[in-house]
Order: sequence, then structure tokens, then C-alpha cells
Amino acid sequence: MLRLYHLLLGSILLVLIPLAAKFVLPQFSPPKEVKSPTVAKLPNPNEENIWQKILGNATTPTNWQIAACKGNAPLLCVSSKGELLGTVEINVYPLANNEDFQKKLVAAGIPPGSQVDYQSSKYQTQVLSALKAWVEDNYAAFAKDRQGKYGKQITFSAYPLQPVPIGKLQGIRYGFVGLKQKGGVQEQHIDHVAFDGNKLYVITTAFDPGSQTGKFENLENLAIFQPYLYAIAADLHLPQ
Repeated sequence: MLRLYHLLLGSILLVLIPLAAKFVLPQFSPPKEVKSPTVAKLPNPNEENIWQKILGNATTPTNWQIAACKGNAPLLCVSSKGELLGTVEINVYPLANNEDFQKKLVAAGIPPGSQVDYQSSKYQTQVLSALKAWVEDNYAAFAKDRQGKYGKQITFSAYPLQPVPIGKLQGIRYGFVGLKQKGGVQEQHIDHVAFDGNKLYVITTAFDPGSQTGKFENLENLAIFQPYLYAIAADLHLPQ
């Protein structure tokens, strides 16, 4: 009889222990940390997209449209039939905060506070010299970064620098392409840079899976848009 009693008691405990573990023990466990949701920083409504001020009247491919993207990010939206194809980004760097470019201007013969003379061929030559030095440094840093990222899997090649008008400013068009060893394009970048005496303007777009902005998702669309981008850069309202 006693043995039967022990068997019954053991059976009851087998049922009750799991239930206690499920419903009672959690009451004594430390509470789980609840993380607050991350709140995205909203654009400043008092700022506006710079493309609204500087975009000219350049044409686009048939059934394509260009317009300053909504918000205050410095992006130009390129779309077709309501579908976003890509964006072009412009970054503006005040000379006062750009010690590196100040040194390049001095090396080119333009000391701080020099009078801006867009009509002077000497001044334009000096500015181009500083811009070329800036582009060369920029590409060297890019090549070093990509070499560490891809090794010998991708071969990068810079395009020849081309002096071009960017609005009424003398600027440079440049870029580079990354070719896969097994064939195909990994990256292609098309850039422009100009200087107005106070600010450095850098216009960029690319086919680059690693870029977040200033890029096209499709390499063919970038190729179609490329000559129109040249015309857009030449027609910008720069200097402001």
C-alpha cells in the first residue's frame, strides 16, 4: 500500500513540476529589457534641396523626368513613368572648412582671399590645377579602399580628367570603373567637381551596389543618362 502511495505521489509531482516551471518560475526571473524603438531623424523643414535652386533646363531621354527629390537631401531624382531609376548627388564644401583644398589652391598660386576672376585664363588654369590635385588624391584614396575590399578580384581604372563647364564655373569631369576578372562591371562612377571661390561643388552618381545614394540600380540606365548628365552639369545655375 505504501509503495502504491509513493507511485501516486511521484506521478502527481511529474505533472506539477513542469507546470510550476512554466507558470511560477517566470514570476521570479529578472524582467526582460525592452528596447525603445529607434526614431529616425526627420528632415529639417526649414532647409531645402539645393537642386531646386541650381537645376537648369537641360533635356532628358524620351519619357524620362528629372526633379529635385522630395526632402532636403541634396539629390536629383531621375525617373521614368513614375519609377525611380537613379539619383545624382551634389555635396557642397565651404572653403573655410576645407583645409586640404586651401593648400591645393595655394600650391596652384591662389592664396587665401584672392579675388575671383572667372574671365581670367590664368585664374582658370590655377583653379583647374588645384581641382586636378584634389581629384587625384580622391581617386588614390578610393583605389586604396577598393584594393583592401576586393583585392585582385576587381580591376579599377580611372577615366581621363576632362576640363568642362559646370554652369558658369570651370570644372572637371572624372570617374572610374571597376571590372570583374571574370567579366562584367562591378562599379562605374561619373563625377564632376567645380569651385566658385568660396565653395567646392562635387556632383556624383554611379552604378555601385555598395552606395546608398547618388546611384543607379541598372548599369544600362546609367549609360543612357550619361550624356544628359553632362548637359545638366553644364546648364546648372552656378555660381549661385
